[in-house]
Amino acid sequence: MEPLERGAPVPDPLTPYLEVDRAQPRHECWVTGHMVAGLDGTAAIHGRVGALSTAPDQDLFRRMRQIADVVMVGAQTVRNEGYAPMWMAEDALVRRRARGQSEMPPVAVVSRSLDLDWSSQVFAGAPDHARTIVITCAKADPQRLATAEQAATIIIAGEDRVEPAKALQALAGLGYRVVLCEGGPRWLGELVAADRLDELSLSISPMMGGDELPVSIAPPGADIAQFSLKSTMVDDDTLFLRYEAKPPDRRGS
Repeated sequence: MEPLERGAPVPDPLTPYLEVDRAQPRHECWVTGHMVAGLDGTAAIHGRVGALSTAPDQDLFRRMRQIADVVMVGAQTVRNEGYAPMWMAEDALVRRRARGQSEMPPVAVVSRSLDLDWSSQVFAGAPDHARTIVITCAKADPQRLATAEQAATIIIAGEDRVEPAKALQALAGLGYRVVLCEGGPRWLGELVAADRLDELSLSISPMMGGDELPVSIAPPGADIAQFSLKSTMVDDDTLFLRYEAKPPDRRGS
């Protein structure tokens, strides 16, 4: 055991995340999860993640989208948090151009039910070059699917449910190599169970007493996944942890 001690200030907290090499994913594309949890493991307060997030976490959360080719999020999180298109600041645009990325990552909403507000900003406000994507399954309601096709680019990834591997294969086929997943807990659990989470950026908020909702909800029968701690930072009382999935030959160690 060793202490983690506060050190010299980090000039730009995004820099350690930008320096990560995501060019060689274990599968079809690199998947980064970005979540926040309270000290008791809760992932929301009164149904909203934003209420749990501190000012330093909110700043990093927005800026982390610079790494992404596409931002993937579950439908319930979209409904609760009021998502909108991922507009970037000018300095972020410069960095993205230098890395050969598009100026703006589209949002990819995961939804089996397609119970979404198609007039909301995440759909109606998306520009043509970053049209919002909806990932659903073949057995989605036909009428809702027809409506969805007018508001978004549709990906069918599975028959009865959205299957993580098929969803990510489809995104990779569209040229999206780095996927930033912003939840929710059930979809994150599906990604972990499918061995598709390469990296987890986890902020620990100095709060307790939120909803009985963990950061990740594993589906029945899921195996235990193991991760390696790669970096830590602290800002005031908020802790920032970055993990990467352990290679298969190290998971029993």
